[in-house]
Amino acid sequence: MSFRGETIDRRNFLKAAGITFAAGLVPGSLMALERADAVYASGFRAPDGAFGIATVSERGEIIDRITLPARAHGLAFSPATGRAVAFARRPGTFAMAFDPARKAEPVIITSPVGRHFYGHGHFSPDGRLLYASENDFEGNRGMIGIYDAGQSFQRIGEFEAYGIGTHDMTVSDDGKMLVIANGGIETHPDFGRTKLNIDRMEPSLVLLDAKSGALIQKHTLPSSLAQLSTRHLDIADNGRIWFACQWEGARNALPPLAGWLSKGEDIALLDLPEETTVRLGNYVGAIAVNRRDGVVGLTSPVGGTAVTLDVKTGLVLKEDVLREAAGVAPAKSGIATSSYDGQFNQTRSRVAWDQHIVRIV
Repeated sequence: MSFRGETIDRRNFLKAAGITFAAGLVPGSLMALERADAVYASGFRAPDGAFGIATVSERGEIIDRITLPARAHGLAFSPATGRAVAFARRPGTFAMAFDPARKAEPVIITSPVGRHFYGHGHFSPDGRLLYASENDFEGNRGMIGIYDAGQSFQRIGEFEAYGIGTHDMTVSDDGKMLVIANGGIETHPDFGRTKLNIDRMEPSLVLLDAKSGALIQKHTLPSSLAQLSTRHLDIADNGRIWFACQWEGARNALPPLAGWLSKGEDIALLDLPEETTVRLGNYVGAIAVNRRDGVVGLTSPVGGTAVTLDVKTGLVLKEDVLREAAGVAPAKSGIATSSYDGQFNQTRSRVAWDQHIVRIV
């Protein structure tokens, strides 16, 4: 998830949160916040198996925790309102809206009957609307649910996603366009997370009018890449949409695992060096753009690798070994990363971080 504004440093975060929030922190957490240059949020699993959301400094020091009823996946954050939402891991039926500064009580959002969340969503720029990727599992079609953040996140409408296996989605900076990654994989909650159509996948990338839901563009991958699931997205400051993929085909294949597109243009698949593709293990689990530094971060838990690319050229700038690599987000300099085995940047904690992290701005 890209960095689309100024960070909340320790002073601004404390000012926004207020004295009551700071007074409620244990001394170690307050010290972590006072030393923080940036604050992130991520889902986690505690050693006792409980799930939650944590706010965490760039050093990996946990500042605060909120309990969740089950495992989370992706997160959305609204700079306009300071609120965040954690989405249940597919095929979960809940999302939780929360205020990282604890100025408001958390709100549980429940998907409608016949739907489940796909683990991702995004706020409109003004924070008034929340868009969420959903599965109409009886109709076998992806949908974008629309929720009113000013009315306790009541569901007020929906748009068709023009694909199946709708996973990540985001919103253009001006709020006029929704960008959707349809992974192309059919699932049904009766079968858990089983992929039901690997031999006939339909991955695509879709641009929608955010006001009407009208289709602006739809890009499908060539037949030779029909098993390349388009999963995660982020947007650079020039409007270029970066996407990351997961390969469901033969293990010895070396497909492109990332690419970009812009409105009015076709998809450009990134030609990574063969050794980089091998290290990524045919699986990119998360992607984020740091607009200030002009870099893109990719992580692969399968390959145990974190890769940094140049946002203009796509050239590899850096590769790091990161066992069980998970989340990725803009850092003060470069890219922040987390792992399933508890590492956040250079610090290891007792919690297991989940697949995505978001920078609070």
